[in-house]
Amino acid sequence: MIKILFICWGNICRSPMAEFVMKDLVQKAGLEGQFLIASAATSDEEIWRGSGNPVYPPARKELERHGLSCEGKRARQMTRADYEAYDLLIGMEGINLRYMKQICGGDPQGKMSLLLDHTEHPGDIDDPWYTRDFAGVYRQILEGCRGLLAELRGQGL
Repeated sequence: MIKILFICWGNICRSPMAEFVMKDLVQKAGLEGQFLIASAATSDEEIWRGSGNPVYPPARKELERHGLSCEGKRARQMTRADYEAYDLLIGMEGINLRYMKQICGGDPQGKMSLLLDHTEHPGDIDDPWYTRDFAGVYRQILEGCRGLLAELRGQGL
């Protein structure tokens, strides 16, 4: 089983979008039994009194436009233990990657990357909290998830 954790700053926009896009791609490929897919935040900004906030409404609406539900998803902060629990830790932008390495004490096993590193257009996923372009971010995430899945399938999955 391949365990993937998608990570962004607050776990209310990009990383949950990536989580549910990837789950959908895996399900459509008939591979859902071979994956565990989740998402988390590098910050605790969206976690209040022990409970995480739900997916940000515009992100949820963009997922719904594509027939995807994120019902029940609540923000959670990643922990050092996630490094051992997951095979791949995929950040949305460079700052996420830096915080991921701080939280986990580095990346000695080479498990960390950026989502768009798995495409022909490496770089950061735009932050829709600031750009307000949730449709554009969805397209970036879809491209990244497709690239990641193709890579994994190319490795014998």
